[in-house]
Formats: sequence, C-alpha cells, structure tokens
Amino acid sequence: MMKRILLGVICLSGWRIFSSCLLHQYHYVADPMNWTEAQTYCRETYTDLATIESTEEMNQLISKVSPSGLNSEVWIGLYKYIDWRWSDNYTGPGADYRNWRSGSPGNYLCGMSDTSTKQWWGWDCSSSYPFVCNNGTQKDPKFVYVSSAMSWTSAQKYCREKFTDLATVRSDAENQAMHAVALSAYPWFGLHIDPNSYWSDASNSLFRHWEGASLPVGSMSVVCGVAALQNSGKWKFFQCETRLPFVCYSVPPPPVKRQIVKLRIKRGGSSVDLNDPAVKADILKQLQVRLTEKRMSGVTLKWREQPDGKVFHKEEESSRRNKRKKSEL
Repeated sequence: MMKRILLGVICLSGWRIFSSCLLHQYHYVADPMNWTEAQTYCRETYTDLATIESTEEMNQLISKVSPSGLNSEVWIGLYKYIDWRWSDNYTGPGADYRNWRSGSPGNYLCGMSDTSTKQWWGWDCSSSYPFVCNNGTQKDPKFVYVSSAMSWTSAQKYCREKFTDLATVRSDAENQAMHAVALSAYPWFGLHIDPNSYWSDASNSLFRHWEGASLPVGSMSVVCGVAALQNSGKWKFFQCETRLPFVCYSVPPPPVKRQIVKLRIKRGGSSVDLNDPAVKADILKQLQVRLTEKRMSGVTLKWREQPDGKVFHKEEESSRRNKRKKSEL
C-alpha cells in the first residue's frame, strides 16, 4: 500500500496579509506649487496629496520633512468649501440675502449680528453668546430670543429641541424683525459655513489636528490645508493659490506570505501518472477552487519540482533519498 502513496510539494505564494493599520508612506516635495498643481503632481507620481489618519502618521510626516530643515507650512490633502448656509438648510428665495458689515464675514465660521447696526459678521463658533431661534416655519418665521449664552453649535441644538431652528433671515424686513426681539448686543443666528473639510483622496478619516478656529475666508469659495511644521504640524487653511512645498503619500504593498506544503496523495490502483502536466494542472485547479470556497483570495499555487524534474515520488523512494542525503552529510 505504501508504494501507492505519493508525495508532492506545492508552493503557495501571493498570500497577502491585509491590515487596516498599514501606514501611509510620505514623500516630501520641496518644489513650491499651488495646491492644485501639488495635487496633480502627487496623483501622477505617487497616490495623492497627504492624507493623515492618526497621530502616528502625523509624526511620520513631520519626520519625513524634518531632514530638509523646513520650518514653515507644507500642503497636505485637506480642502474646504467656503459655503455660507442656513442652519435649517433653507435654499429658497432670499437664501442668499446677506447684511455683512464692512470687512466681514472675516475669518470665522458662524454668523453673529450687531444689534446696534443690525449688520452681521462672522465669529468663532466656540464662543458663548445669546441667540435667536425661529419658532415658526420657513415661510412664516417667528423669532424668539434666548438669553442663555452658548456656543453656536449648542445654540443650534437648543433651538432645534425647543423651537424649530436658529433664525434664518431672508430680507431687510426679517432682519429688522430679528433685531426687534434681540436684547443682547451680539446674538447668534442661523448662518454658518459648512463645517466639513475634505481630503483630496476622498478619505473619510476623522483624525483632526487643527491649529485654531479661524479661516482665510474673504471672497474665496474654497481654501486648502497646510501642516504648520513650526507648530507641531498643526493644520490650518491657506489660499489655494499660495505656492508651497508639499507632501504626497503612497500606500506600501501588504506583505506577501509564501508557504511550502507537502501533499500526500493516495493513488490506489489507478494507473494515472500524477507527474503528467495535465494531471498536475487539474489538481491545482481543484485546489484553487477549494481555496476560493474558503474565501482565501489572492493565492497563487504552483508545483515545486525536484532535481529530477518530477513533483510526485513514491513515499518509499522519497524516504530512501532522504536517508542517502543524511548519510552524505
């Protein structure tokens, strides 16, 4: 019976070990470009402008740039639309009404009003002030003043829970009506900039490393992100046309595992030659199907031939050959 048992050796390669913890590899480019040019260069040469998903990756990026001696800003993959919108998402007639004072909205994200002039300005959303809610509908607003000082976000939450939402103001008449109920000098109302920032590669990374709350808003419709190396790589926004060095990223290929497996096949009384190329190919095909059924993708199988050109040998022959090798040592 032992003469009918053959041994073969099969090689498994391309067995990739995937991990969500694989770090980005960063590439510093010293040639100054604007953000769009840097994005194009990174996409053509690597993967994209740098996306940063953890403190570890932030430190890795800083370490990559540090040998250059640069101690200022570098472009990364962040950008942000400067899109002033209403808290209740109103987009109908009058949605673009604005009553900014001269020099406003400034560099902040949330709308505040000056009751003495009835004009608006942008302010730091984290500051605490009273606010004006709407207790009616979008078509027929009824303004309600709340004297409790809160951040803009907390005020929004309060208005949505107690009333309808923060006040939307669509005309001079509604602006007058809002100020008629406002008792404090500087109340919040519903105008704000879309708080979301985006990555060039469309990543949904939630990691944040901001320097502060201000934005270079002005008349721009979009601003672009930098890492300030002089401040521990903290992020902020610049005008996208500014020419700066930048950091690209690429993703290292996952490690590949190779394994050699001995295969024992009981041939029984069959006269099939297991070393026949067609037979070996059929065995590999069947094994590949089994691996697919086990959800093991990306695995390549191939036979490993012995010095005599064969894959399979009778087990007793294999044992004698191994004994000869040991005696020769």
